[in-house]
Order: sequence, then structure tokens, then C-alpha cells
Amino acid sequence: MYTDLFLYLLFSSFTIVSSLMVISLSNAVHSILFLILVFCNVAGLLLLLGAEFLSFMLLIVYVGAIAVLFLFVVMMLNVKKTSTNLGFFAIGPVGLITFFILSNQLLGVFNDFDTFGLKQKDLIWISWITEHNNITNIQAVGKVLYTKYSFLFILSGLILLVAMLGAIVLTMHQRTDVKKQRIELQLSRNFGGSIKFINLRK
Repeated sequence: MYTDLFLYLLFSSFTIVSSLMVISLSNAVHSILFLILVFCNVAGLLLLLGAEFLSFMLLIVYVGAIAVLFLFVVMMLNVKKTSTNLGFFAIGPVGLITFFILSNQLLGVFNDFDTFGLKQKDLIWISWITEHNNITNIQAVGKVLYTKYSFLFILSGLILLVAMLGAIVLTMHQRTDVKKQRIELQLSRNFGGSIKFINLRK
């Protein structure tokens, strides 16, 4: 009980501090590194809540692909400092509006507990480590994905394959000034005129 609560508070505090560092730092590379730290802490929170499938997908997709892509692009473009200096009055109203919208959504979620017959006192901590005999989220999602939605899963794989081939074809540049060997022209040539005798004067 106390271990889960301590880990929850630890991951939550690191998530809040890292997210504040993402939007406050002027160095883009440092911001992306703190963004990766935010994703790792959120993955830890999802593990504590028992959603291990979402946790691993968050690490694989966001940390392993998107954040690394952001870091690669920023380091390739050598963007270290922000080019524009925006004051608080320029971005403050947008931040306050976003904060109030997200706060309203969270309050709506907590108010919906009574709708589903749940109260805050009925919520108890469940350690996911002790429930190793039960069916995990990965097993449940795998059974549904590979049985009921198998056709859609294969179709999405084909769409991603077509997108990958399209990106490869669009990025390939064929040079026209390069001489290449053409076997069909070499085989269809006339061998009678391939050798020419010339009389040289002495």
C-alpha cells in the first residue's frame, strides 16, 4: 500500500517537474530530453495502475519513435535557441484557456464516479504484481486483435507497407547523366562490324 503510494507520488512529481522543464527551457535538445523523461514517468504511472499494454506502447511509440525523431531533426537542423521571444501576454491567454479546459474535463471525470455507481471511498489500490495469475491487458488485447479484428489488423499493415514503399519511391532520385550497362542492346548488336581493319602507311 505505502510502496504503491510512494511510487505514485514519485512518478507524478517527476512528471510535473519534467513537463514544466519542457515548456520553460530555451534549448530544444534539452526540452526533448525532458519530454522523453515525461513519457518514461507516465509509463511508470500506467504500470502502477495496471495498464501495462498502454505503458509499453507509450515507450515503444513515443519514446522509441517520435521523441527520437524529434531529437534527430533538432540535432540535424542545429536548432539550439528559440528565434522568437514571446512574452507572457502573448502566450498566457492560450495557456490559461487550455488549463481551464483540461481542469474542467478532469472534474467531469471525477463527478462521473457517482454515475457508474463508484465513489471515491470505494477505490482501493490493487498491486498488479500480485495478480500474475490473471489475464493481463496484453493477452486480452491480443485475443481480440488477432481473432475478431484480424482482417482490419492485416489491412492496416498493408496500408503501412504501401506508405513505406511510396516514401521510398518518392525519395529515390534517378540520375539521367549516368551511363548504365544495357544487356539487351549488347546482345542485339551486329557482330559483323565490330572489327575494322585499317591499312597504315609506312
